[in-house]
Amino acid sequence: MALGFFGLALFLFLTLDVDQGSPSSASAASSSSQNVEITYGAVLKLMHEKTKFRLHSHDVPYGSGSGQQSVTGFPNVDDSNSYWIVRPPLDTSAKQGDTIPHGAIIRLQHMRTKKWLHSHLFASPISGNIEVSLFHILFNSQSLAIEGSGKTWKQDQRIRLQHVDTGGYLHSHDKKYSRIAGGQQEVCGVREKRADNIWLAAEGVYLPITGSK
Repeated sequence: MALGFFGLALFLFLTLDVDQGSPSSASAASSSSQNVEITYGAVLKLMHEKTKFRLHSHDVPYGSGSGQQSVTGFPNVDDSNSYWIVRPPLDTSAKQGDTIPHGAIIRLQHMRTKKWLHSHLFASPISGNIEVSLFHILFNSQSLAIEGSGKTWKQDQRIRLQHVDTGGYLHSHDKKYSRIAGGQQEVCGVREKRADNIWLAAEGVYLPITGSK
């Protein structure tokens, strides 16, 4: 596991765009401990509390709705397509290394494809809720508000992520695809607070704190 984190940190140093606040070799730090404060620039996996699946994407479009890149829940822990970069919102002074208070706005960028987590009013393929997809162009509709307890967002802390534009909470459930992503479960948005829209920051590369917001 330690070797895997080292490899991820090296990959980030070699590939991520510095202008987007990417980790450097000096600042990237892996951790498996609890209560680590999450900062902008962290690279992490989000685990769905109820099913333990990881938020995931790959270069496969939906066959309905927007036709954009699909977002799913993935059962295995060790897939690199489940890593997300925590970015600050547009038009902000927040920077890499700043802690993230509850109520703050974040954006999630898929590490492998560089696309942005996004929601809109197309119906999700299985349940007919709000579709969640990835899109390559940066919009305000990719803003997510963090809801949780305590002052700042921490690893292993129960949170909800609400899309600002649609009002939908990032949600998953035990409804699985049979074709576009066999065995993976649907990720969608719902406007009600439910047990199925709780997530935790799990595996990842967590950065040293350089400031707080």
